Amino acid sequence: MKNKSKQQEDSSQIAYQGIRRMLYSKELAPGQKIAYRDLAEKLQLSPTPIIQALKWLELQGFVNHEPNRGYSMAPFSLNEIEELYELRELIEPSLVPVTIQRVDKKGLAELKAALEAHLSAEREFYLKERLFKNREFHMTLASLSGKGTQIRILQNVFEMLFLKYGGNYLPMASLSSTDQEHQEIYDAVALRNVDRARTVLKNHVTNVKVQVLASVKKMLAEQERSPF
Repeated sequence: MKNKSKQQEDSSQIAYQGIRRMLYSKELAPGQKIAYRDLAEKLQLSPTPIIQALKWLELQGFVNHEPNRGYSMAPFSLNEIEELYELRELIEPSLVPVTIQRVDKKGLAELKAALEAHLSAEREFYLKERLFKNREFHMTLASLSGKGTQIRILQNVFEMLFLKYGGNYLPMASLSSTDQEHQEIYDAVALRNVDRARTVLKNHVTNVKVQVLASVKKMLAEQERSPF
């Protein structure tokens, strides 16, 4: 019985990771109806672990379930994107004081490596590699605080932004300012200047939020005007 339960759990994890990969590759889009039997066939699993995985994703906000109508991807929501960035505005700057209090040479080296990885990522477009390096910089900075609960919440925020919405709404003009702001954040942390680090980080996240929302609104307006 224990082995059977373990196998079911493993299959559910495989289903969960498989559906997340489909989100990442945009095989599943916001608002799309989900045929769990099709997912089961695609992932070569029985329907049971697929349904369990969909329940997990429902709890995380990726999936909706309606009785007698089944599962669907949660719809695109401008308000949700705004709320996610508002969470970042609250959480990330609040972690700065304890991060600077705790950070040592090893932590600074980790943050420096994350900064350099982002700066050296593909620069012609805001590609997935660069998006992940951007997230890595912010998550590295947050993780140095040691505040596990807030770090997990922030991780979930980034997952919603990147898995559900793709994260790829930053206009090209903002890339150089992102690089500069990341450098300024690192410099302030290295100098243990709490006020400077917190202010630059807060302004950085707010600037990104404003640019992303403007880009998304423009995209939605263009879709409304499109005859297709």
